[in-house]
Amino acid sequence: MRLGGRLAAAIDILSDIETRHRPVADALKDWGLSHRFAGSGDRAAIGNIVYDALRLKLSHQWLMDSDAPAAMAYAVIYRQWKIAPDEVAHALEGDRFAPPPPAPEWLASWQEKDLTSAPHHVQADMPEWLISSLMSAFGEDWLAEARALNERPPLDLRVNTLKADRAKVAKAMARTGAHPAPTAPHGLRIDPVAGPQRHPNVTAELAYQKGWFEVQDEGSQIVAALFGAAAGENVLDFCAGGGGKTLAMAAAMENKGQVHAYDADRGRLAPIIERLKRAGTRNVQVHDAADDLAMLAGRMDRVLVDAPCTGSGTWRRRPDTKWRLTARNVEERLAQQAAVLSSASRYVRPGGTLAYVTCSVLPEENEVQARRFLAENVDFSAEAAADLWQTHIGETGARPRMTTQGGLALTPALSGTDGFFFAVFKRTA
Repeated sequence: MRLGGRLAAAIDILSDIETRHRPVADALKDWGLSHRFAGSGDRAAIGNIVYDALRLKLSHQWLMDSDAPAAMAYAVIYRQWKIAPDEVAHALEGDRFAPPPPAPEWLASWQEKDLTSAPHHVQADMPEWLISSLMSAFGEDWLAEARALNERPPLDLRVNTLKADRAKVAKAMARTGAHPAPTAPHGLRIDPVAGPQRHPNVTAELAYQKGWFEVQDEGSQIVAALFGAAAGENVLDFCAGGGGKTLAMAAAMENKGQVHAYDADRGRLAPIIERLKRAGTRNVQVHDAADDLAMLAGRMDRVLVDAPCTGSGTWRRRPDTKWRLTARNVEERLAQQAAVLSSASRYVRPGGTLAYVTCSVLPEENEVQARRFLAENVDFSAEAAADLWQTHIGETGARPRMTTQGGLALTPALSGTDGFFFAVFKRTA
């Protein structure tokens, strides 16, 4: 497909997302199923236009003075793909699959407007009602932090030290452009792609099939390392999901001790079984019923709560979710987080630790939630995450933002990772 066909397809998908209020992944999948003639390169390019449009949705619309899907698609090509309007016009000339050319008033607006004069939430490409939360979290740096959440993300890999070391995997993956990640001790990174380019399909690599690595954002890897699970300990991953952090902990423990992986959502938990087999783990028990955990009460050395949250720290990868988020959604997540923390805390032995993690950048879900938990649970005290960073990460790579209650925050702007919050509470003996 030429640029015209790719643009037309992206416009159709953006229209589908807007009219049917559906996730971008579903809309892209349906388009691909009904257009099987499109090659993998075409599908990647079309997906890139759609995701780029959603990342900078407000500023695209403001600059083009239109909220039409076609205006957004053309803005992507001009702004993010750096193709000048006259070059685009030349590329579309004579292409019968191309969409109609941009309206003259769109181009005029694009050429005349200066984004620095736009409202702050437009410059940030964030829902206006969220700006106060971002300001509370980041102070005068809030706009830079918001903009970093709108960039394309890298593809990060975690080396499975049960089967290989980083040098071995880096050599095997050299043709993909993988190189040591900046901060995570067992991480590899494939840099963000530009324009119509796509990341390599790393799960098709022999090294992946052998279980030498997993796909995992560097921020998630760092959080698992800070958790500090050690050989011989009894550990509970209370919201295990697909098992990314469970696998990292099992490797850190060298298959010694016991990891219990639990999630109330069986659908999210399902992929963990195959991943555990491929990774060669032998110290993980998987639970899909809360009743199975009764015997663990008061016995766990460490409990990890990767709490349900807004996912605002992952908006680089899932930009459509920020436009669907509501204040009611946040309130629901806050209630869920409080309930999950309360439930998980009962499994921590005296002297053991409880780690609270979110992939959010909103202080309501992070520092405020940590402060609430400590106020309501006097048998827990805050541990200094800065000390854990020094122990498990050291001076290399990025520096996190230290927060109240001894926690820390990772963000795309600060650490080059997805947004994460991490806090640790110790149960008094």
